[in-house]
Amino acid sequence: MQNFLFYKLHGRGIFSQLHLLFQLCFSFFRENLVWTDKPKLQFIRGLILLTANICFFYAISVISLAKALTLAFVAPLIVTAFSPIFLGEKVGFRRWSAVIIGFIGSLVVIRPGFVEINLASVAALGTGIMYGFYLIITRKLSTSDNPLLTLLLTGVVGAIIVSTIMPFVWVAPSLNQWSMMAAIGIFACIGHLFLILSLKYADASKLAPFSYFEIITNIIIGYYFFGDFPDNWTFLGLFIIVLSGIYISRRENIVKKIK
Repeated sequence: MQNFLFYKLHGRGIFSQLHLLFQLCFSFFRENLVWTDKPKLQFIRGLILLTANICFFYAISVISLAKALTLAFVAPLIVTAFSPIFLGEKVGFRRWSAVIIGFIGSLVVIRPGFVEINLASVAALGTGIMYGFYLIITRKLSTSDNPLLTLLLTGVVGAIIVSTIMPFVWVAPSLNQWSMMAAIGIFACIGHLFLILSLKYADASKLAPFSYFEIITNIIIGYYFFGDFPDNWTFLGLFIIVLSGIYISRRENIVKKIK
């Protein structure tokens, strides 16, 4: 299992990041992108995303895809909780209450004291926490840096860090596995570019709940390919987390209309 994890992480990492660099270097010169004024923040963003990927790959190697994703869905709650500090967005009592209820939903999934807490569940929860900060930093950078530059620098950070670790844990992939890693790189590149563009035109706390649509496809994929189906407790926790996120989004819209 450990070899599988390192292969998935570092094999996928180096291939997808090199693919990303090749694609975006052309855009860099074509678009005449101006260098970032916030290199430290760009580095932190790339590091956070890489760490979140490590945690998520480990989580799905031990627990079901649906459970790991459910715990990772605390990301919108993290965005709401820390937006006042990092983005200057006001969060009222009702939205704070929704954040607290959402975290209770994550506890329902983990069920501490009733089910032994494993490292994979903690890693999945950590994925959501880090991804929330990733969204906040993306929103902060979207006001100053070109989206393509942000995407390029994220790839650079990941490629450099992963390349230093990969020789020690390398497992040679087959041709089919190379193809799958290429697909991961392409879809990740497109997805992150869309994410950066969306955060350029809307508040992070407003966009975050849209990620809940992902759970539908992941439940289907998890069941069809791996035979995993969420238990009742996971569904209950998911319902609580999603409901909290939707309430936060609706409350955000109401507050903006009042203003």
